[in-house]
Amino acid sequence: MSAGSVFTSLLWFIAILALIPAALWLLKRTPAGGASAHGLMRTVAVLPLAPNQRVVTVEVGRGESRRWLVLGVTGQQISTLHEMAPQDDASTLPPPAAAAPFAQLLGRLQSRRDDTDAR
Repeated sequence: MSAGSVFTSLLWFIAILALIPAALWLLKRTPAGGASAHGLMRTVAVLPLAPNQRVVTVEVGRGESRRWLVLGVTGQQISTLHEMAPQDDASTLPPPAAAAPFAQLLGRLQSRRDDTDAR
């Protein structure tokens, strides 16, 4: 094998290695790479249940074909739990009441127990 042949092979190898990240970058920015779904799908709500489990509500479609999908998401799969017509926009709904700290809840339970014991 001549030195010119080895140099050419090495040059092609480097060129192919440089093209891999460029191709991935291009794929990420094309409609086939997921950019087309940006306007057709949005997350409405997320409810964590466990470290790797959550219930997610997503809105899909536009106009009259809009639907909300309630999905069960785990580390291994995504399952459709329910499909419904879009509700009031989640961004206009009032925020949920803040959860009381554990110490306050425990104090309330203890005072109720003390009240029933006194009777």
